[in-house]
Amino acid sequence: MRWVVPGAPTAGPLSSAAMAREKYLDHLATVPLFSGATTKELRSVAKASVEMTIDEGKQFVTQGEIGREAFIIVEGQAEVSRGGNKITTLGPGDCVGELALLDHGPRTASVTAMTPLTVLVLGPREFAGLLDELPALNRKMLAALASKVRDLDSQTFG
Repeated sequence: MRWVVPGAPTAGPLSSAAMAREKYLDHLATVPLFSGATTKELRSVAKASVEMTIDEGKQFVTQGEIGREAFIIVEGQAEVSRGGNKITTLGPGDCVGELALLDHGPRTASVTAMTPLTVLVLGPREFAGLLDELPALNRKMLAALASKVRDLDSQTFG
């Protein structure tokens, strides 16, 4: 795994902080958890996140372990499994571990990189800071989570 701080000097065309942040804004706007966020709110989320690369085959979320951070997939694909059974495949725009930011409870599934992944990681301290700094974002994320619960309920019970 390799950690990259957004906006830090890097080799290549995205060496400026402004270009990197704009790249994250476009991506974060497609993430359902942040779909109702304003550009200012997305900018804060991008600033609070850390980019990380994950090697193919690496399990980065383990069912039953206590969760502390959420991962937003920027590039690549990951497999979600529960009890050793594949549940789904995730790709760019999908978020894993958002419940851990709210309750610090055990992970409900394992997630393994099927390809090399680039993810944005949002830790508990950064997440709490976002909620304190941007109270309107609370309502928007709660609405997105409620929508996800309704979708899962509909899939499960019809």
